[in-house]
Amino acid sequence: MPENNMVPKGNETDDGEVGLDTTSFEQVQQQQKKLVIGYALTSKKKMSFLQPKLEVLARKKGISFVSIDQDKPLSEQGPFDVVLHKLLGNEWHDVIEDYQQKHPEVTVLDPPCAIQRIYNRQSMLQGIADINLADCDGMICVPKQMVVLKDTTSSANEVAEAGLKFPLVAKPLLVDGTAKSHQLFLAYDHLSLAELEPPLVLQEFVNHGGVLFKVFVVGDVIKVVRRFSLPNVSNCEKDKVAGVFQFPRVSSSAASVDKTDLDPRVAELPPKPLLEGLVRELRNRLGLRLFNIDMIREHGSRDVFYVIDINYFPGYGKMPDYEQVFIDFFMSLAQAKHNKIQCVS
Repeated sequence: MPENNMVPKGNETDDGEVGLDTTSFEQVQQQQKKLVIGYALTSKKKMSFLQPKLEVLARKKGISFVSIDQDKPLSEQGPFDVVLHKLLGNEWHDVIEDYQQKHPEVTVLDPPCAIQRIYNRQSMLQGIADINLADCDGMICVPKQMVVLKDTTSSANEVAEAGLKFPLVAKPLLVDGTAKSHQLFLAYDHLSLAELEPPLVLQEFVNHGGVLFKVFVVGDVIKVVRRFSLPNVSNCEKDKVAGVFQFPRVSSSAASVDKTDLDPRVAELPPKPLLEGLVRELRNRLGLRLFNIDMIREHGSRDVFYVIDINYFPGYGKMPDYEQVFIDFFMSLAQAKHNKIQCVS
C-alpha cells in the first residue's frame, strides 16, 4: 500500500477558523492502516520464505505477517487482508474453502481448488501443448507421458502402445510435500519398470543440454533462473545401459549456471514474448498467482521448449531479489483492494 503524504483538507467555518474535514481524515487513516498477512506454512517453508530482509522491508511498508493457529477456527482469527498458505490435506482444503466463501474480501493465495490440479502430475500439464503461442518467438511442448496406477510389471506393453521411447523419467503421481514425492528415476528399458513403485507418471526424457530454466511467477512478475540439470543421453548409452537410476530433483544443483562457461545455444534464456504468453495463459487457466514452471530447451533447437513441471509456491529463496518482488506484489494487492473500496463508496 503506497505511503500517503496527504494532509487532511480544512473547511473554513463561519468565524473564519479552519475546521478539520473528518471524512478526509478517516480516509487517510484507512489508507495508513497496516496490511495484515495471515500465513499458514510448514516450518520449512516459513524458514525459507520469511527471511529477515523480507520482514524488514515489510515493516517499512506497514506490512505485518501473522501466523495462523491451525488449532483455532480460522474465522475467529485476524482480521486479515491476505491469507498466504501452503498446507496439504483435505481438512485444510475444506477450512480455507469455507473461509474464502465467508470472507470474500480477503485475498487467498491461492485458491485450494486451483492448487489441487498441479498436485497431480496427470492433470498438471494437461492443455499446455494446446496453448497457441504462434506469435511469441517459440514453441511450447510437453513430453509424452503415461500414468501407471497399479502394476508396473505389465506396463511395458502399455509403454509400447503409447509410443513412448526409452529412457523414461519416472515421477510419483502425487505431489504431497514429502521428499518421496520428489524422487525421480530414469528407466532405460522395459524390464526396469518392474522396479518402480506405482502410482507414477512415466515421461519421455528429452535431451536438453543439461540446463533447466526455472520460471518464477509472482503476480505479474516473471523471473528466470538457470539451473544445472541432467546431461544428454546418447544413442550409444541407450543401447548399452539398462536398469533404473535414481537422481535428485532436476533443479537441485546449488551451483549457478550463470557462473559457468556454457554454449550460448544451450544457456540462452527463453524469449521474453514466449514466457509472457505462456505465463499469462497459465495464470488464467490455473487460477494461480504464485507458481513456477520448469522448462527445458530441446537439444539442437533454439526455439522449441518443453514444460516438464509446475510447482505451487516454490522455493522463492532461489529467485534473485524475491523479497522486493513480494513487497511490491503485496502492495499491489493492497492498492487494488483500496481502489475497489473507493469504487463501491
